[in-house]
Amino acid sequence: MILCVRLQIGDGHVGDGHGGDGHGGDGHGGTAGAALPALLGLIEDISPVVQALPPDAALVDVRGARRYFGRDATGIASVLRVRALAHLGAGCAIGVAATPLLARMAARRAAPGTTCVVADDERAVREFLAPCPVAALPGVGAATARALRSYGLGTVGAAADVPLATLQRIVGVRPGRELYEKARGIDRTGVAPNAAARSVAAERSFSRDELDHERHRRALLSITEELGTGLRGTDRVCRSLTLTVRYADRSTTTRTRTLREPTAHSAALAAAAYRLHASLGLQRARVRALSVRAEGLVAVERAARQLTFDPVDERARRIEAVADLARARFGPRAIVPGALAIGPRPLAA
Repeated sequence: MILCVRLQIGDGHVGDGHGGDGHGGDGHGGTAGAALPALLGLIEDISPVVQALPPDAALVDVRGARRYFGRDATGIASVLRVRALAHLGAGCAIGVAATPLLARMAARRAAPGTTCVVADDERAVREFLAPCPVAALPGVGAATARALRSYGLGTVGAAADVPLATLQRIVGVRPGRELYEKARGIDRTGVAPNAAARSVAAERSFSRDELDHERHRRALLSITEELGTGLRGTDRVCRSLTLTVRYADRSTTTRTRTLREPTAHSAALAAAAYRLHASLGLQRARVRALSVRAEGLVAVERAARQLTFDPVDERARRIEAVADLARARFGPRAIVPGALAIGPRPLAA
């Protein structure tokens, strides 16, 4: 059986910059992302087959641990929850299922401090998946979900009742097959311990529910500066960005956008994050936190870049390279964007 453990830090928050660096921000370090490495350490004491799902979750295969601990997967989940609370001061929502796909979906459905279990039989899987919105399936983005809803396929159960050929005509050959299998709970992946990270993420939480869109944009700029610097420092680029907005009632909205070309250029990442944010039409939404995930990471030498012959873009990239050298030598706050260095509460990049 597979466990998906999602950290829930409660109302802990960091500022719009790096918490704990002593350079501004709205608060202090306290995000789930900061606690994830410690959680992985706790999990590895139970099972070595663990895969990080940044920024706030992990998958763990407990088949080998059940005999050792003399407990079933649900019992091991209880042990993990107590250990996380004792060592990290953090609650957990845990999903238990036979596959990573179902475990991740169960963890999202689990209430804080509880375990959601999906039994390993076809009927239980069908009953669990059927009422879920089709967008809840991993890999189904907003555009795909809209296309499916236009055909009356708004739930996973409805999509599961459609023949493979029909789904492929609606969303494409490969996405259609993936959707066909996921809607039936078929997952051919496993827990990949110590797998090379295929995504990186960063989060900024606000010290209060934030309605100001300018504050949102500054947080996004801070996040994408951090992501871009990290990617360039490891000679990687990303193919897509995923924005997650967490609201005052703890509900979330997630949007993903594929980039025109793989990049680690902070300005390009910021522009994509701004477009994702604008597409949500938040208006007066009370936002508690924003996180951005850079996905589809590849080595920079494996990515092609379209030359623009734009002197402004070329100059920005040269300045960025010089700034990276300064940060590497003098620290991450040696050079920050001007927008993060002004205002009553400066943000860290």
